[in-house]
Amino acid sequence: MAFTASDQPTSLMANAIRALAMDAVQQANSGHPGAPMGMADIAVALWSRHLKHNPGNPHWADRDRFVLSNGHGSMLIYALLHLSGYALPMSELRNFRQLHSKTPGHPEVGITPGVETTTGPLGQGITNAVGFALAEKLLASEFNRPGHTIVDHHTYAFLGDGCLMEGISHEACALAGAWKLSKLIALYDDNGISIDGQVKPWFIDDTPKRFESYGWNVIANVDGHDVDAVDAAIVQAKRADKPTLICCKTTIGKGSPNRGGTAKAHGEALGAEEIRLTREALGWTSEPFVIPENVYEHWDARHSGLAAESKWVDAFEAYGKAHPELALEYVRRVQGQLPKNFAQVAVDAALAAHTRAETVASRKASQIALEAFTKSLPELLGGSADLTGSVFTNTSSTPALRFDDAGTVVTKDGQGGRHINYGVREFGMAAIMNGVALHGGFIPYGGTFLTFSDYSRNAVRMAALMKLRVVHVFTHDSIGLGEDGPTHQSVEHVASLRLIPGLDVWRPADTAETVIAWTCALLNHDRPTALVLSRHNLPYAPKSGLEDISKGAYVLAEPSEVGLRKKAQAVIIATGSEVSLALHAQQLLARHKVAVRVVSMPSTTVFDRQSEAYKTSVLPKGVPRIAVEMGVTDGWWKYGCAAVVGIDTYGESAPAPVLFKHFGFTAENVVATVLRALER
Repeated sequence: MAFTASDQPTSLMANAIRALAMDAVQQANSGHPGAPMGMADIAVALWSRHLKHNPGNPHWADRDRFVLSNGHGSMLIYALLHLSGYALPMSELRNFRQLHSKTPGHPEVGITPGVETTTGPLGQGITNAVGFALAEKLLASEFNRPGHTIVDHHTYAFLGDGCLMEGISHEACALAGAWKLSKLIALYDDNGISIDGQVKPWFIDDTPKRFESYGWNVIANVDGHDVDAVDAAIVQAKRADKPTLICCKTTIGKGSPNRGGTAKAHGEALGAEEIRLTREALGWTSEPFVIPENVYEHWDARHSGLAAESKWVDAFEAYGKAHPELALEYVRRVQGQLPKNFAQVAVDAALAAHTRAETVASRKASQIALEAFTKSLPELLGGSADLTGSVFTNTSSTPALRFDDAGTVVTKDGQGGRHINYGVREFGMAAIMNGVALHGGFIPYGGTFLTFSDYSRNAVRMAALMKLRVVHVFTHDSIGLGEDGPTHQSVEHVASLRLIPGLDVWRPADTAETVIAWTCALLNHDRPTALVLSRHNLPYAPKSGLEDISKGAYVLAEPSEVGLRKKAQAVIIATGSEVSLALHAQQLLARHKVAVRVVSMPSTTVFDRQSEAYKTSVLPKGVPRIAVEMGVTDGWWKYGCAAVVGIDTYGESAPAPVLFKHFGFTAENVVATVLRALER
């Protein structure tokens, strides 16, 4: 493949990326050099002529957001961050893909300065970008005032064929078009190559027409190796009143004489000899990991970035003088701090639930809690995947989000909508919420049926990996769903979610536990939460106090509460709807003079983080433990249970009371299980 070397500044800048990409991958003997080499010119156009950022402050609130959706090409963003002046020294590029480096195999937010989101699972990066752009648009609508525009930035995403093949890209990009996210600009690396080779046999989509049908502005057939052409396309995109897809025709591994344009450049080192030939073809004479000073000078964005941020700081000071309360609220929101009165709001909501002692489904208890919290927390941004009337994620303070024909947020009494209709897009909803949380200014939550958590699971996992404050409301949590049958009855899902490191899973038993679960979710700055809620009504579980619920498990009822004056001979552990079942069994066992303690464990994940002393105070050693939960039994054996009343099969289609009896979720069966355990 012929390649003409050039000493033009843009060529030197692009070739620096190519050299760093092939050198780092070669040294690691692992990685993907093809995408960075192919997208180098696109990166030059965006990063040197358009991207508003300050390498000295990667967290500047009004910076543009850049997302590398095809995250396997991570050396592209690492090269860009290093060259433009971020705190990413060459030693880290030399340490690419090595233990504890700031240059892991795929970009990770919180690890590398300047990386906005963790990407790698294809399609999720562009979906996060939709969340970024949505958050920007909503914050601008809420805080900007005539003469004072303090929220005004773009979201740029690079993506490849793989991102477009993933179904989540359809979900997210269709929503972006519906929402007219005009500050979202995606640059598509159209190189026609994936790991298995030429994509034509399995990827025949007419991508421009597809995005036009979504309501996007599409700029097709741009030469991705012509910096000026890409620059002109970005200028055009920034004028559009809708999101833009720029289709850039590129050659994967551009510059490599023998591997460029082939799958061989995609996911493996080029090899020493091919790198030597590539250097010759590029006219790049520097040694590995050496960048000439004049190239650094072309790339350096520190001074321009500082000037851009300083200009914004001055504008924000003027905004603060004109609108002091709004300015304080904006700072609080983007810093992720809860209002000073939040603790009192939470206490009042919990005490109200305790006093009323209502019998309601926990999905309804969640809505009751949300009524209090959404009224006090304007940053709560809700939604559902076409199930609002079933998952109860809407409140009187969260009208539906709507846009007019011009793409402007529809407001009433000065307030915009705060509840999003995501449509039947569970995965897209979850990943968009991740983008909203990463952007800042909002705490997103979204609802669907628990069984559909499988659809959104990888985005839930990514939220946990990125330590994001995102709340998933999963309702219809068990065979209690009834007649809809096993396709919709969750049996393995709670246990499966509990396996995700960094995800707090709550299955509350009543209104008070639900309020406290929500409180903990909102207080968790560094982890997502899954709330697992019932369709059927749950009686309020009488309790002496509320202080220990936040520890994930607590002693709900001692033997003395059913008239027995002796120590517990067994402990029944229950969650959610099965807590009332455990309390009934305790009463029946008392007639047999068997003393039982009932422990409500709404969150195993939170309980497992408590001190050994507290855990032992709840689950005393030497006392048989019996767990009761309408789900698979595997996860309960870690608590040293003598028996588990659970369900290790799929459910059936029948009224819920019939199913409870059929599968053994009766007080009588719990009693029999406890008695058998004591006979051992």
